[in-house]
Amino acid sequence: MIRDKAYNENLVTYCGDDSVSEDIESILGVDWDIPYKPYPPKTVLLPTGERMVVREASREEVPRLLQAITPLLTVDRDFYDIVAARQYAELLGWYRRRVRNEFCLIGIVDGKLAGIVNSRAYDQKTHVSYHTTALKRGARAGAHLFAAKHEHSIEYLGAEEILVTAESPIGFRRWIVEWGLQVRPGVQHELGGAKTWVITKDIYYKVKPRLVLASRPVPDDLLKRSEKFEPVPLDWASKQ
Repeated sequence: MIRDKAYNENLVTYCGDDSVSEDIESILGVDWDIPYKPYPPKTVLLPTGERMVVREASREEVPRLLQAITPLLTVDRDFYDIVAARQYAELLGWYRRRVRNEFCLIGIVDGKLAGIVNSRAYDQKTHVSYHTTALKRGARAGAHLFAAKHEHSIEYLGAEEILVTAESPIGFRRWIVEWGLQVRPGVQHELGGAKTWVITKDIYYKVKPRLVLASRPVPDDLLKRSEKFEPVPLDWASKQ
């Protein structure tokens, strides 16, 4: 397991007799324990005419993602506060190696972070959809990122189904209704709360032509520019 430099100083625990205990971090720290394939980056043309680069985020980028989410922790509009708080915890858990089998995709528009999505694999068959945070509103950035993470789960990681729930009315409309998802009775989503719906492979490939858009490969210069980003201005968040 590759560890961040920040953890190396805390990998051992000293006992009272100055002896060293076993490597506690090797017990507590988790990562992917099933086969993993990287997500191939793509571009999506937004209704605004802008091109959004969708790519996988690295663990090292998490602090910048948390910085972008932080202003939304107190925005109750469309339940952004609870979505932001939960996604903050999930990403921090990934960064601190306390969440197993998690991945994160981000959308970049002209050097601005337009949105963040994350999911995790329960096992090779079943994935769990976590959260979708659209920082750029009114351009379907969140909808395209939601589609991208399920593209990754089914087409590249081989999932057969993805468990989904909703925390806001707009999330219910965008994810449950627009995708035509099926209720999964008797199954509790990890996020708790509402019912659990499922994206099966059949549902995914049925909606793919309409909802899962992509242009690949991403031009080298555009992909390179997406490596450096800053949060998109959140002017809309202050107009509650």
